[in-house]
Order: sequence, then structure tokens, then C-alpha cells
Amino acid sequence: MTTAAVQPAPVKPATMAQALQRAMYDAMADDPTVHVLGEDVGTLGGVFRITDGLAAEFGDDRCTDTPLAEAGILGTAVGMAMYGLRPVVEMQFDAFAYPAFEQLISHVSRMRNRTRGGLALPITVRVPYGGGIGGVEHHSDSSEAYYMATPGLQVVTPATVEDAYGLLRAAIASDDPVVFLEPKRLYWSKATWSAQDPPEVEPIGRAVVRRPGRSATLITYGPSLPVCLEAAQAAEAEGWDLEVVDLRSLVPFDDETVCASVRRTGRAVIVHEATGFGGPGGEIAARVTERCFHHLEAPVLRVTGFDIPYPPPMLERHHLPGVDRVLDAVARLQWEAGS
Repeated sequence: MTTAAVQPAPVKPATMAQALQRAMYDAMADDPTVHVLGEDVGTLGGVFRITDGLAAEFGDDRCTDTPLAEAGILGTAVGMAMYGLRPVVEMQFDAFAYPAFEQLISHVSRMRNRTRGGLALPITVRVPYGGGIGGVEHHSDSSEAYYMATPGLQVVTPATVEDAYGLLRAAIASDDPVVFLEPKRLYWSKATWSAQDPPEVEPIGRAVVRRPGRSATLITYGPSLPVCLEAAQAAEAEGWDLEVVDLRSLVPFDDETVCASVRRTGRAVIVHEATGFGGPGGEIAARVTERCFHHLEAPVLRVTGFDIPYPPPMLERHHLPGVDRVLDAVARLQWEAGS
């Protein structure tokens, strides 16, 4: 089937899941080198139905069901990219991606450097991640720190429907490999936008201030953004005016936006679901402290998941950062600053 036969998807309110599907649909329609592959992505449309309809529209040679072998899936994508294609790989769940690490670390992240810039690997690795859906172990990991620590990878995570579309389009268009982390608990979050006028495609590497404030900065991303926005609203009762920064891109990191916010407020709390020890918050806190030390009125604090394997579903509400834990950290900032 030629791309000329592709018709626009209908105009309708969109969930994040639908925005991601539309991003792949549009990318495949615009560029015949874009191929989607993964476990159950074809006939079933993926576990979360993110690839629903792509095989019917573009054929199973461009939306391909693979064996249950993550290392083989990503290894295949490496070969596809070396021969001029733009593969979009789906890993069914966060912890299911671990068998593919050897390919990711040894080849995907290193190929451009290994060839002195001669060979890029434009691979997008989609990884549903994080908790909040009542999933069991191996279905709710926050594995972003592993990818952040791997030179040669871009690491992106949307928190809004609009960013899900725009950032995935940017990831697929990138000539460098991108690990695209999709917060599962936000798949059904909603927004309304016209399919004839989709959201702007933002370049990778830019954070955004979701809520301006003056008392302290909440630095967050992905599934923790709604928590921080709710905490900021609740903080008004205490007289605190909290600014909320959505990172969107973990690598490359937007020091300019983050540090400009912290310099304005003088205080910062980092919020994420991943563990505290060795988690992304440690690196972010170090960068903020190095660049904003003389503007800080209190230490940079972190509100994170606990340093344990992901707990059973009945306990995840205690494990995941919530509004109360965020507000407790803000209160500690005020106390330590003597205000």
C-alpha cells in the first residue's frame, strides 16, 4: 500500500494512548522507512492497544509481530537502522526490556561513536513504564536511571497528551537512538485537539514550566507531573506558591529552564517514582546544586519511590510519591530556610 492512500484519522478527543498511536500513524504515512515492530503490535495492537490499526493500514511488513525475544527484537532493529530504515520498537513492559540491554548498551548507544559519526541508528525504543495501574512485579518498574547512565542515548518521557504526540514524532525523526518512556498510568489521561491541526512537534531537550510560582520549584517528569500539580494546588492553603517544571527530556537535560526556575524560587524538590538511591533525582540535585548554589535557601530535597523492588499492587499507594509526601518536603524546605 502506498502512503498516498492513507487518510487522516478522525477528529476526536484524544487520550495519551490515542495520541501515541496517531504519532506513529502520521510518521508511517509521512515516511515509508518508518517500521513498527514488537510483541503483539500487529493483529492485537499491543497490550495497551497503542499500535491498534497500524498493521491493517500499512501492512504487517511495516507493523510486525515478533517472537517473545526482546534481545532479538532490538538486534533486528539495529540491522534495520543500519540499512536505512527507522524502526520503532515496542517493549511490552518496563522490566521486559532488560533482556535487550546488551543490544542497547553494546550497539545502539555506541554505533555513531564507533563509526566516528559515519553510521547513525535512528531507533525509537518505546517502553511503557512506572506504576499506578495495580501491576505486579516486572510490570511497574521505573528504569529511567539505567538509560540515563548510558552515553549515546536520548531519554524522553511525556506527561501530557500533546507532548505524547509531539515528542514521539520528534523521537522517530531523530537520527540518534531514543528511549521513549511512556507512563502507563497516564495512557488514559485526556485532552482535545484537532487531528487536522495536531500539537506542535517540540524538539527533544526542552523542559517546560507547567505552573509558575515563587515559593519553591517542584522538578518532575512523566507520571509524577499530575501529583506535583495537585500538590501545588493544595499548597495554596498553606500560603505556598509552588512552581512546577516538567522535564520532558531526561537526556539531553535542560539545565537552562530548570536552573532559571530554581534561581527564582531559591528552593527545589525533585519528585519521581524511581528509587531514591542511584535514581535520577541524585543527578538532578547535583546539577542544580552546582549551578544554583548561591541562590539556594535550603538543600535540594527528593521525594521518590522507596529503595525496594516494586511492591505488590495493594501496597503501591504507599510506595509511589503522593501529594502528602510532596507537601511534607516543601514544609521541610520552609523550615530549613527559616521561613
